[in-house]
Amino acid sequence: MRLNHLDLAVPDVGATRDFFIQFLGFSHVQTLGQGGLAILRDDDGLTLVLSRLRRTGAKAYPDGFHIGFHLSDDQSVVALHERLLAETTIVAPKPEIQRGALGFYFTAPGDILVEVASRG
Repeated sequence: MRLNHLDLAVPDVGATRDFFIQFLGFSHVQTLGQGGLAILRDDDGLTLVLSRLRRTGAKAYPDGFHIGFHLSDDQSVVALHERLLAETTIVAPKPEIQRGALGFYFTAPGDILVEVASRG
């Protein structure tokens, strides 16, 4: 069994979609419902659905909730970190070794905690 898709509710579907395309390597598949839902896909076949945050219900993810991306090497982790700092207003601590991997965390548009790491 493999994970088919992940649906994340965000306040601004367009901004989050554009960020995931520009910085995290996703491709745009389709945007529906007057911008209320975007479907993205990565090179490994994961489908990421970004849906508009509903008026009722939770407005934030639980503490510790995050999504993680594994890059092929440490240089890619450092390069992405440097690019985020240079091209966005995102604040991200310098990559460091955590649980045997070089990585860092940051908050992406949509208030999504993201981990980026490499094991070598």
